[in-house]
Amino acid sequence: MVRIFKDELFEAQWLRTAGYASYGGAELGECLAVAGQIRELDAESWFAAWATAAERLQGLADGSLARGRAESARGAYLRAANYWRSAYTFLIGAPVEPRVVSTYRRQRAAFQAAAALMTPKTEQIEIPYEGRRLHGYLLRGGESSDARPTLIVNGGYDSTAEESYFLSGAAAVARGYTCLLFDGPGQGGAVIENGLPFRPDWEAVIRPVVDYALSRPEVDPQRIALLGCSFGGEPRLAALIADPGEVSLEDEFKSRMPPFIAERMASRSPWITWPLQFVLGRRTRHLTQGWGLRRGLWVHGLDQPLDYLRLLADYSLKDIADRIRCPSLICCAEDDDIGVTARDLFDRLPEPKTFHTFASKDGAGGHCEAGARVLFNQYVFDWLDEILAA
Repeated sequence: MVRIFKDELFEAQWLRTAGYASYGGAELGECLAVAGQIRELDAESWFAAWATAAERLQGLADGSLARGRAESARGAYLRAANYWRSAYTFLIGAPVEPRVVSTYRRQRAAFQAAAALMTPKTEQIEIPYEGRRLHGYLLRGGESSDARPTLIVNGGYDSTAEESYFLSGAAAVARGYTCLLFDGPGQGGAVIENGLPFRPDWEAVIRPVVDYALSRPEVDPQRIALLGCSFGGEPRLAALIADPGEVSLEDEFKSRMPPFIAERMASRSPWITWPLQFVLGRRTRHLTQGWGLRRGLWVHGLDQPLDYLRLLADYSLKDIADRIRCPSLICCAEDDDIGVTARDLFDRLPEPKTFHTFASKDGAGGHCEAGARVLFNQYVFDWLDEILAA
């Protein structure tokens, strides 16, 4: 594929943002113009370029809305929301940078301004969770409140509920599904504003989300599917889509590490831990090579990289994958180095199950099929339609 940036992570994050053009989250010309203002491996120019584009679109949207041009305003607000989210990508970490908080809030406000103009109706929701509230949205698949097949979209490490609209929320609504988007612990507003860290027993998160879904008349209780990563059991799901499938976060990370580090992660010997801390500390300080480590420390509420790597052993489906009883679709992308354990997960699941690889020749080989999300959603919803019809 033609590259915009030499650095792999800059390239991936640019494509992630530009790829939402299919669902109103970007314009290719705008994204190319922004790229021209960004210096390679420069977080400040990345922030400034995307924030400037978002600010401009915010002004255009406000102007259109004031003149009663709802469709123009909605489109500009959606793109502004996506660009605000992209702007703070390389600023994330602990302690939380003030610009991350303010820019996150601006992406949320821009999306909510767009949501107010959507048809069918999009509703801001709060999901009760252990004495707190998880922020989210309920998207209707039609004008009525009739019960419909429902998709819960569960985002990833650095995603937001708003971004989930571009991932598969808009595609769900276009097919007549009710769709529920939310920020769980370690995600979006839950970590940026409330400091809630990730947890390995993710069933404790999905359970109240399903409870909330079942309280809504727009949700068919017999046809609820989950798209994302499932770390535990939820017997009320009718289908599961994992994009990408991962049986073990520890194995995923080990596959991307030098062998001398991967083989010694669990060691407590000071002769091992000190060199590991030194190597990981140096890597953490690199803008892009250490980005995943900094993000992991932040969303898990940890201080030391080695503690983060050891924590990953808790995030495993190896001993419980056979308890997932609903029909499952396990996905992977051909060039994605996240999801190397997808086949292992698939092999551990009981029937019925389907495995699908998205190919690079189709432009869908990147993480979460960035740049080819329409192709992903076509395959997934065609599969899901058949499963739920049965």
